[in-house]
Amino acid sequence: MSKASCIVRMIMVGMMITVTRAHYAINYKEALGKSILFFEGQRSGKLPHSQRMKWRKDSALSDGSDIRMNMVGGYYDAGDNVKFHFPMAFTTTMLAWSVVEFGDLMGSELKNALDAIRWGTDYLMKATNIPNMVVAQVGQPYADHACWERPEDMDTPRTSYYLTKEKPGSELSAEIAAALAASSIAFRTTHASYSNILLKRAIRVLLLLL
Repeated sequence: MSKASCIVRMIMVGMMITVTRAHYAINYKEALGKSILFFEGQRSGKLPHSQRMKWRKDSALSDGSDIRMNMVGGYYDAGDNVKFHFPMAFTTTMLAWSVVEFGDLMGSELKNALDAIRWGTDYLMKATNIPNMVVAQVGQPYADHACWERPEDMDTPRTSYYLTKEKPGSELSAEIAAALAASSIAFRTTHASYSNILLKRAIRVLLLLL
């Protein structure tokens, strides 16, 4: 193939890409809105009136009862009904930093983003409510993964698993502390008192690692 024909082909491909991009303009606003809306579909617990995904209902309202704690709320993991607190905390951290870095560009979605963060942090506050203890997971994973059902109808064990100084888990404790600390920054200008509460709890969770 000659050099000229290669250049012509490259130009044609470039024109096709340009035309395609012009015809299918990327709607970042819609992508942002749907990305945040996804988290509402993953919510566990007593859903608020502001819930936009109306086909989702209350679920797992007795979580934590096996250890005499209120672990209602938080997010389900992927397509299961287990609440794994490590990925939940990491997700909350990333959401928080997204608001810190790009919140001024989110427009009307900023409130929804903050709501998504708070749904996670309110739950992580419950998971760290007892000093020197961190709830790590709610839901028996093997039973859950063997049964495909929506959370409103689930009948699998809601076993709670937790960490202590005698049975530590530094990765999870550190990630929850990071999620709470990052979220405290995200809420600093809109909800200063809540921001301070998150920061104090983040410090307390970090002390569990010492």
